[in-house]
Amino acid sequence: MEHQHEANKETHAGHDMSNMQHGANPAMGMTGHNHHAMMIADFKKRFYIVLVLTIPIMLLSTMIQHFMKVNWQFAGSQYILFALSTIVFFYGGFPFLKGLVDEIKAKNPGMMFLIGFAITVAYIYSVAIVFGLQGMDFFWELATLILIMLLGHWIEMKSVAGASKELELLVQLMPADAHMIMPNMVHDVKTDTLKANDIILIKPGEKVAADGIIFEGESYLNESMLTGESKPVQKVKGDKVIAGAINGNGSIKVTVSHAAKDSYLSQVIKLVDDAQKSKSQTQLLADKAARWLTIIALVTGIATFLYWYLTGQSLAFAMERMVTVIVICCPHALGLAVPLVVAKSTALSAKNGLLIKNRTAFENARKITTIVFDKTGTLTVGKFEVSKIVPLSFGEGLGVRLTENEIIRLASALEQKSEHPIATGILQKVKGLSITIPSTENFNALTGKGVEATVEGKKILVVSPGYLKENNLAIPEGFTANATETVVFVIVNNQLAGYIALSDEIRPESAEAIKTLKENNIKSILLTGDNNKVAKSVSDTLGMDSFIAEVLPHQKLEKIKDMQSKGEFVAMTGDGVNDAPALAIADVGIAVGSGSDIAAETAGIVLVNSNPKDIVSLILFGKATYRKMIQNLIWATGYNVIALPLAAGVLYNQGILLSPAAGAVLMTVSTVVVAINASFLKVKK
Repeated sequence: MEHQHEANKETHAGHDMSNMQHGANPAMGMTGHNHHAMMIADFKKRFYIVLVLTIPIMLLSTMIQHFMKVNWQFAGSQYILFALSTIVFFYGGFPFLKGLVDEIKAKNPGMMFLIGFAITVAYIYSVAIVFGLQGMDFFWELATLILIMLLGHWIEMKSVAGASKELELLVQLMPADAHMIMPNMVHDVKTDTLKANDIILIKPGEKVAADGIIFEGESYLNESMLTGESKPVQKVKGDKVIAGAINGNGSIKVTVSHAAKDSYLSQVIKLVDDAQKSKSQTQLLADKAARWLTIIALVTGIATFLYWYLTGQSLAFAMERMVTVIVICCPHALGLAVPLVVAKSTALSAKNGLLIKNRTAFENARKITTIVFDKTGTLTVGKFEVSKIVPLSFGEGLGVRLTENEIIRLASALEQKSEHPIATGILQKVKGLSITIPSTENFNALTGKGVEATVEGKKILVVSPGYLKENNLAIPEGFTANATETVVFVIVNNQLAGYIALSDEIRPESAEAIKTLKENNIKSILLTGDNNKVAKSVSDTLGMDSFIAEVLPHQKLEKIKDMQSKGEFVAMTGDGVNDAPALAIADVGIAVGSGSDIAAETAGIVLVNSNPKDIVSLILFGKATYRKMIQNLIWATGYNVIALPLAAGVLYNQGILLSPAAGAVLMTVSTVVVAINASFLKVKK
């Protein structure tokens, strides 16, 4: 809420991130994260202790008893009140008193300064009342002010609790150990000890421990979390591999290219770190209002005291006028104006598929002019699935046609022996159809072309279009496959029986989301690591404004920066590690919930249901939330226009004087109004 407080948090976050980056050890990054958790726990503890102490303070308060028309005073009751209030002031008020000192040192007075000043004036004046000054103490206002401020800051800090988690998650992609091949044995070593030209073994299903070149073996590697490519990539001898990629079913031996600190994944980590640090701090309106309120409160309060004291009024009267002014300017309502709306909007959003992690990003959703979409897992489902099964007539002119189920059943018999990602899609389809997979004989892999085997006495091949061309088999009439589909043909006893198309399907909600964005004059751009052909097909199908294909993480970040330099307010939507730097540098980062934890932690907002239509809801709700904040800020400060002059005694000679009690009531009413207004916030879909 206040600059100094935010600056402190930013410093902690930056410190945490630098820890994460050096040494690539998740445990090292936990220190800063734990520190942030401890700060939240500290505010929580202070809040509950002050809450318990506030009850007897209010019951013993002369002003409260006056309101309730009771008299619970007894010998020494004012000293008990003094003792309890002193604990609240020094223990509960410590963060604000420290903030006051920090803001004075930084020459940047704001919310903390005003809160610290208000509670200090209220405390000193009340102590003076206890020890002989004529008047009514302000101990209950002191206690409730500190209580509400602690609650507001606790809510605020919880909303930014995950600020540096994404780097821990990125580092966790890198395996801690690697299988290093020695002359006579394989020895497990720590990943961060690897250096150029070391040789490591990557077993099936393991993560690649370092960037390098395959010198023995072949396999399919899932790099989607790193590059955005939607399907596993075949890697053979001489191919490069990336640290953090997940190995398929083959074993490979890799010559390490460079130390872990220079790996591709480490560079992604550094990009996220830099982007987080370079993200400008959004100046909240509450901050500006608090600064003006601070100036007005101080100038008016001191001027009021001096005027009445120098014109012959008693010290008690002059002090009472000053304290009334300060109390009326106390930011009870102002302190809650934003956090209350944040708490309400965060809860409502979670129920409607929007997880708000960064309130600034959410508030800024109303400004979005361009939304950049990653493809895989965002506009598309993110899985390589069977999109269609097409039977063909075959059998020496007899017109025999197999059923779709028979074609995929025969194909699955061969694919259960294969490591290819197409096999995964076919087997998943067969499982969904509850088809029993038959056994095979004489299985043989046709390198780069497909597979063949004998199934139930028939010779079956599952092959690529290239195999048909090489063997002069005509591609059938009526064959259709769009740019995003990969096709395999099924051959039975040397006759073409049908084909199976697989693709990363576009989400059914994507087209409507893009259409609605256009209606709201928001541009949609596809930014993907996938190939140009696939990107163009998806962009054209959905009617997007443009697309940028075959981009690496650092290029995604540069593209976002380029758009921002042209005056666009850019939102980035993605789901993978490859999107993390772009999500961090974008004005608003939106992660889809079905994607990686890293993307979700880097983004300010997560679409829990992975529904692109929720982005539209996000923008509309962001606007509604912003309106509520403005309304609350206007009320929280606006009532001072009338109340403050009356508190200062402008109409004293006309017999109108606002008492400290009336000032406190006005302040309380403003807080209630702010709370009620926040409760009316609704999500419109």
